[in-house]
Parts: sequence; structure tokens; C-alpha cells
Amino acid sequence: MLTTIKRSLQDILSPAVLKFILKIGLGSIAIWVAILWYFWNSFEGFVTSYLTWLPWEWMQNTVAFIAAPLVGYTLIIVTIAILTSLYSEGLLIELAKKHYPDKEAIASPSMGGSIGATLSSTLLFAVLFIILSPTFFIPVIGQGIMLYIWSILLKAPTVHDVGGLFITDKQVLKEKQKKSNMIAMTASLFNYIPFLNIFAPIFAQIMFLHHILGNDKN
Repeated sequence: MLTTIKRSLQDILSPAVLKFILKIGLGSIAIWVAILWYFWNSFEGFVTSYLTWLPWEWMQNTVAFIAAPLVGYTLIIVTIAILTSLYSEGLLIELAKKHYPDKEAIASPSMGGSIGATLSSTLLFAVLFIILSPTFFIPVIGQGIMLYIWSILLKAPTVHDVGGLFITDKQVLKEKQKKSNMIAMTASLFNYIPFLNIFAPIFAQIMFLHHILGNDKN
């Protein structure tokens, strides 16, 4: 696992990856900043409407003051994850040729399958985010729960998009998939740092690429 992380950190700073990240990440940030800038009051009111379970209005407003930016930040993370899943194939093939020239891409994951994996992960993420959001304010425990929920957003699309490029045997892919939870959670750590969150989805994909193609038992 440490070897996989080391290789992935080296790749994340390469010009090709940085160009991809800046295009996807900054584009997603710009879109949501523009939307929320013009509709912030309506958006904050929408978030507040889900806090009616709190006993006092002042408490609802206080929590909404914290929760609204968190939800907006999460929307950016979701958008980056979706766009990365849809447009990363060329970059992954380029990295595979660089590190593993003897292992060529043998298939191209279907766009429909990629969209399906992304949408199902996003839906599960949204449901758990809404249900478990009250726990996010619990020190330490809440951050662990949030990390796990963020990892759900990355896991299935990463396995589909990266594994589908190089593995057609479902049993082999299932075996390689065993470490995908840890890979997704490791990549999701980027989400705790503003701006660096744009690295999380592609970092998960690069880690899984090295995991399935590397010769060591990382």
C-alpha cells in the first residue's frame, strides 16, 4: 500500500495530471461558486428547512450557518468526482504506458456503465449524507463518518473505470477490488483541505491503477 501511495503521489505532480486536475477541479469550483453566489439566500433557506428537528430557531440558524457552506463544498466534491469518472480514461492509459509499457489497455469501460456507477454512488452518498449529517458535528467520530461517506463517492466509479480498462476477468477484478475501500478512503483525505479536494478522485484512480498493474503486493 505504501508503494502504491508513493507512486501515486509522484504521478499526481506530473504535468499531464496537473493539467487534468486544474481543468476539472477549477471548472467545477467556478460553476458552483457562480451558482451559489447568485442563489445563496435561497440555498441557505433550503438547508435550514432540513434542520427543523432542532428545538430552537436560533440553533437552526447557527447550524445552517455552518452546514450551508459544508453542503456547497460537498456539491463541488461530487461534481469533481463525476467529471473525473467520465473523462479520465485517456489520462489513465497514458500513465499505464509510462509505468507499465508491457500492459496495454484491453477494453474501454462503457460510458453507460461509468455513468451508472457514478450515479448509483452519488445517490447512495446523498442518502447517507442526509441521514448521517447530524453526526458530522461530533468531534472525531463525525469526521470518520464523513470520510467513509466521501469514499463511497469514489469507490465504485474507480473500480469500474480503472479496472474495466485492464481487467476483463470478473473474478480477478473482484480480488483486486478488496483494497478499494482503503484506497478510496485514503484519497478522500484530500477532501478535508480546501482546493486540494480537486485531487481526490483522480488520486483514487491512479492509486487503483498502480494497485492492479503493479508487481508488488501493495
